[in-house]
Amino acid sequence: MPGSSKKRKRPRGSRPFHVVLTCNLKKDFDELRENPEEMDRYAEWDTEETISAVESALAQHHKVTRVVANDIPLAFRQLDELRPDIVFNMVEGLSGVNRESQIPAMLEALEIPYTGSDPLTLAICLDKSRAKEILSYHKIPTPRFLVIHTPDQVADLAGFPLPAMVKPLAEGSSRGITNDCMAKEPGQLSEKVRQLLSRYEQPVMVEEFLPGREFTVAMMGNGSDVRVLPLVEISFDSLPPEANPIYSFEAKWVWDTPERPVDIFQCPAQIDPTLANQIETVCRQAFSVLRCRDWCRVDIRLDRDGRPNIIELNPLPGILPKPEDNSCFPKAARTAGMSYAELVNRVLDEAWVRYGRA
Repeated sequence: MPGSSKKRKRPRGSRPFHVVLTCNLKKDFDELRENPEEMDRYAEWDTEETISAVESALAQHHKVTRVVANDIPLAFRQLDELRPDIVFNMVEGLSGVNRESQIPAMLEALEIPYTGSDPLTLAICLDKSRAKEILSYHKIPTPRFLVIHTPDQVADLAGFPLPAMVKPLAEGSSRGITNDCMAKEPGQLSEKVRQLLSRYEQPVMVEEFLPGREFTVAMMGNGSDVRVLPLVEISFDSLPPEANPIYSFEAKWVWDTPERPVDIFQCPAQIDPTLANQIETVCRQAFSVLRCRDWCRVDIRLDRDGRPNIIELNPLPGILPKPEDNSCFPKAARTAGMSYAELVNRVLDEAWVRYGRA
């Protein structure tokens, strides 16, 4: 059985069992707000509030040990010593396109089961162009794109349809996707590409902007049992007047705060059953061909003809605990009738069953 270990015995379906929660812990959020560069750098990491909420949810049923993986070598040693029954993995990492894969790869080397997708899927989904290449091969709709590796290649953008989105190739949590990343003029497009190449020191993806409605789709399960939770629509009407119709870094972290929440999400989305079915179908296809496991959040945008296109997949979705945090996966789960604790433990149970330990 993949992921099983011959080095220790584990309970067969018994509860409680030993769960290690692996995570990245960032500074106090209010402190980060005072330093925009730090806020951007650590945007993907979780706060003490979120980590404690997940820890408390797991502790309702299991013994839980926290391993903060800010120091990767230290985390490896701790995991090797602890040898838990399973790991609930939330580690985003900090450096490199394969950063989300580092802890799962170590867990596979140690033969310790863990929640979520495997190292290959995590790396592919973080590299937006690789994910889109696979989607395109399987004829799953996704916007046209071009990857720029060096400033010399900016000339290749001549004739690319405008407006266009400009994004760092391998970032999450809207890192690098600021309000001005929607380029409407050739000069703006070229300048933004050069800025991101310099700042993030990685390739930049230029992507066709789709003018239709935007949705995010929370999915749980494996194989034929994957469940699509109620759709969340992202409405841009409540953003400031200068905002472009995109879910930018400012929209996610600056304009929308727990103290001043912006009414940007609607869940369940008010759409007709035919469109809902089309969105669910392409999300299931993407989940399957990219071999996601246990859970994933899929971002969808409609093209000018109203057809759903995959923007990207996030197999390590954020799960901020408070409703005013406007975290999409918990929002969809609450609409489906799940508490935060039920959501967290459902993910753990999906992984436990997947390893053959139902």
